[in-house]
Amino acid sequence: MAPGGETVVGKGFRFVSQVLALLSLLTASPLAADEFRSPSLTALRVDWRAALDQLRTEIGSRPRVAEDFTFVPRRSVPRYDPRATPALVQLNAVSSRFFTGITRSPVPVLLPFDAAAYLEAQRSGAPAILALSRYQADFNPVDMFDAGPAGYSATFSLEPGAGDGMPARVFARPVEVQITGSALVYDIADPSGGKGEQVKPLAALYPDLRKFIREGYVRYAFTRFGVAYVVSIQCLDSVAKPRRLACKEAYPVAERFLKALRVAGGQRMRPLADIASNILDRPAERSADFSYRPSGDIIPNTGYRKQGGHPDVMAYAQIRFPLEKAPAFVRSQSYGKRDKSEGPTAYPWRDNFCESRSFEVWQCGGGYGHQGEDIRAADCPPPGEGREPCDPKQRAVVAVRDAIVIRGAKDQAATLHVNSRTEHIRFRYMHMNPQAMNADGVLNGRLVTEGEKIGVISNYLDHPAGTSMHLHFDVQVFTRDGWIWVSPYVTLVSAYERLIHARGREVGPEMAVTAQPVAHALPDDVIKPDLREGASGEEN
Repeated sequence: MAPGGETVVGKGFRFVSQVLALLSLLTASPLAADEFRSPSLTALRVDWRAALDQLRTEIGSRPRVAEDFTFVPRRSVPRYDPRATPALVQLNAVSSRFFTGITRSPVPVLLPFDAAAYLEAQRSGAPAILALSRYQADFNPVDMFDAGPAGYSATFSLEPGAGDGMPARVFARPVEVQITGSALVYDIADPSGGKGEQVKPLAALYPDLRKFIREGYVRYAFTRFGVAYVVSIQCLDSVAKPRRLACKEAYPVAERFLKALRVAGGQRMRPLADIASNILDRPAERSADFSYRPSGDIIPNTGYRKQGGHPDVMAYAQIRFPLEKAPAFVRSQSYGKRDKSEGPTAYPWRDNFCESRSFEVWQCGGGYGHQGEDIRAADCPPPGEGREPCDPKQRAVVAVRDAIVIRGAKDQAATLHVNSRTEHIRFRYMHMNPQAMNADGVLNGRLVTEGEKIGVISNYLDHPAGTSMHLHFDVQVFTRDGWIWVSPYVTLVSAYERLIHARGREVGPEMAVTAQPVAHALPDDVIKPDLREGASGEEN
């Protein structure tokens, strides 16, 4: 068994835990009409002893360095005091020079960083100017690293032509590789979850490794030290082109990354607790005007191949509404003319999560959808005495939670990443102007606070005026398959009710909340970018 690998007993225990978690959802009391639930999360138990054994093996490959590490635990201090594991303290001291905050991770941080090789080179008097990629299997210095109470995430890249023995590729840009390790996983209705194929060259290193393509990424999911890890690369399962990474060209990069993973740090902490799904409290007072159609009730015939929406009563997080002020309207921006109700800036709201797009969304029927919801601000009223000035180009967009920003300078989207003892979730904003976000410092690593202004509603889609004036907002949660799109509709309804301090009124047909079948292959008729929401090099 590979270091940190799972025993049959461990797998059996986790399987039983997962079954019990799902049964808790299925046997929960039926929801009354228009009631919302919070999500259920499973907390994983971290085997730090196995992680230290693997670290000892890795450090032991460099005898001159190994003698500097102390693997004997200190029993004179409390178990969760960092001093109890001196080897981790020593390792973190090295790794934190390059991965800020690594000690905040409660799970062993696996990265393509060879700390022992780095220390040995320093001891031998290697020039300080040597590129860090020398110790990272030729991967560039980390683009993004975040660690917190639920786990960690990191992003690296590999330049064209880099890496000894790597095959030539058509894609002319750096390949970006993401990894997340988490002690929290969301329990969602996911008939397609847990599937994949074995990767034979890596079977000895990762006995339970699963490789699969899902929602625009090739993913490699595995369990080590009791923790769920997923490595992923955004790609398209199609012909390679200089500006479009084919998944076949991504495979060797991912395998190189996986082979290079080492224990780079982390710190033993008190275990997290499972979180049960509960019915949410909502305002007692009823709104005089706010109304919304049920989750999953998309405009007829606007789903992929005319399929319906995805009913989902989960409010995945208690967030601040992403627009600064009410009124605001969740309405379709692509199929609004087909809606027989009022225009795009009127109640009732209508779900558009599963509207037809070329984006893979496995929660939607057929496996394709919109990924999120479109939100518009109200039209500016005519100027008048006593009215606040209103500029349609200056409608503020705010952070929905305290979070860290994930965004490169060329990205059209900004993602807020929340990593706590009770949540591991991401919120993505689209159609704000990238140049304006750059000027405001909305870039990788920035910390934002709930309610803080991070931009204004705009119409950027590959270029200014590329779409209507609206905000696209979506949500991803971490599962054993990695980051998965989930419907943000009920999350937004719940947030809006808190913003206006009143409960909305659900109107329209009651939707049956059932899991829908999804597709496993990419049909030929949906591989082209959908220009209505943008899919040039960006994600949505």
